[in-house]
Amino acid sequence: MRRDAAALAAAMVAVGASFGAITVAYGLPVWVPVVMSLIVFAGGSQFLAVGLIAAGNPVAAVLAGLLLNARHLPFGLAVAHDVGPRPRHRLLGSHLMTDEVVAFTLAQNDPARRHRTYWLIGVTLFTSWNVGTALGVWLGGATGDPTVLGLDAAFPAGLIALVLPSLRDRDTRLTALLGAGLAVLLTPILPAGLPVLCALLGLAALFRPRRRTPADVPEEAAAC
Repeated sequence: MRRDAAALAAAMVAVGASFGAITVAYGLPVWVPVVMSLIVFAGGSQFLAVGLIAAGNPVAAVLAGLLLNARHLPFGLAVAHDVGPRPRHRLLGSHLMTDEVVAFTLAQNDPARRHRTYWLIGVTLFTSWNVGTALGVWLGGATGDPTVLGLDAAFPAGLIALVLPSLRDRDTRLTALLGAGLAVLLTPILPAGLPVLCALLGLAALFRPRRRTPADVPEEAAAC
């Protein structure tokens, strides 16, 4: 588990550095990424928010953040008992909740181990993210252009690496392609940030009628 935490920490430093550098490159004050990483700690939402704020669309930034983080509601229900029994533990623990923290926690079978895993991964990622953000702010200010160090590509590259395995599934591919296509088509028409939100309409691909196959006939007969 400690090796996994160390690997995640290294990746989080790189992604946090790209966030800090990109935020400075947008022309926002240097304290913005630092404070946001401390009090928000929501990776993808932070990237999206600073981009929309820099584009002059703070309302879209709020809506996008709410949509992206809506997944934390079922996450919280799933790991509530693993965070701790006391309200203050759960309040602090909810701030550390990320996709990685929940995934590693739910992978454990023993309740005590789940509790330790949640806090180990959570504290490790929170610390490394903020260290990376501070590093990115410093590097971004020093170089003036984060593309010189390739920091602007760190976050997209990380997302692609996470998404690629899931693209083996046909429904996921259709959803991703439809959402990406809508975002590209609407970019010249809508204000900055809204095409990204409209990409969520790609989920409509999941609700298409399922075509019947010969294999369905025995199952339907058995149900009767």
